[in-house]
Amino acid sequence: MDRHIAESIGRPDLIRLDDRLVCLRFETMKVVSALAAVRHLLDTGVVRRGDTLVDSSSGIYAYALALTCHRYGLHCHIVGSATVDHTLRTQLAVLGATLEQMEPCSDLKLDQKRRVERIHEILAAHPEYHWMRQYHDDVHYLGYRAIADRIRAATGTDALTLVGGVGSGASTGALTRYLREDASRSADVELVGVQPYGSVTFGSEHVTDTEMIIAGIGSSIPFGNVSHELYDTLHWVSFEAALAGSVDLLRRHAVFAGLSTGAGYLAARHERELSPHRTVLFIAPDTGHRYVDTVYARHREAAPIADLAPREVTDRSDLALPWSRMRWNRAAG
Repeated sequence: MDRHIAESIGRPDLIRLDDRLVCLRFETMKVVSALAAVRHLLDTGVVRRGDTLVDSSSGIYAYALALTCHRYGLHCHIVGSATVDHTLRTQLAVLGATLEQMEPCSDLKLDQKRRVERIHEILAAHPEYHWMRQYHDDVHYLGYRAIADRIRAATGTDALTLVGGVGSGASTGALTRYLREDASRSADVELVGVQPYGSVTFGSEHVTDTEMIIAGIGSSIPFGNVSHELYDTLHWVSFEAALAGSVDLLRRHAVFAGLSTGAGYLAARHERELSPHRTVLFIAPDTGHRYVDTVYARHREAAPIADLAPREVTDRSDLALPWSRMRWNRAAG
């Protein structure tokens, strides 16, 4: 029996959509990394009950950290993006977290820069606070080991392709490291990263998608937790294509998930067709509730996914909307 709701929320479901396509579905994925990271910090004496943890977030991590602080008797201070919605603001307030929300900004890079600057101001005023550094501290990898064990038990690591949004690099990076270190078998695990256009992480900042609202799987500033050499293939997916993927996933498989899941689902289906002897598992990091108005209400606009295919490129200068694919071949960043 769980001792706190955070433990239940952080436990994912493994759903087999067909014989070679598996969905790793979370209610809120970053609870996994936040719980394990904070537990490690408490166990090692870096923080103690009653301390304050601070970080920047565009939404999901704020909720994860607030739940974790509630679980362990800590205070939570979030510098949030303008994308933090009313529902999340209300939950954070009731959970006792402090939220400083940035003013709306059309420039994602400026928004992230302002949030980081504010973090430094807070730490200067309160040096006793602990900055979680979700984008740069590999303590956030720890929570994914148990999930990698579940994946291994359910699917094996013989000819497994893992597909997921890159984001901070923690989820896809950690799962891949833990799966590949399995010494008892060949551990044939390929990693496919999904990015939005405009993200600097794998060099698509020169391509703009005016409707993109899935910044959580990309970044306008470099992230220290992304290990570029883990990735075999990259997909860049536009809002339009991700919307089509999200709607098809709900219509075809009844999985109600976020926009980044729709992007990952598209990439996973494509990889499955390219490799008929591999099992493809894609990550669904959150539910679709935040996207009802912006995505699901537009379901009649969704293109049939059979009409979509990625543009194959060998150089990032050739990236183009709505969907591009490139072999990365575990190159350094």
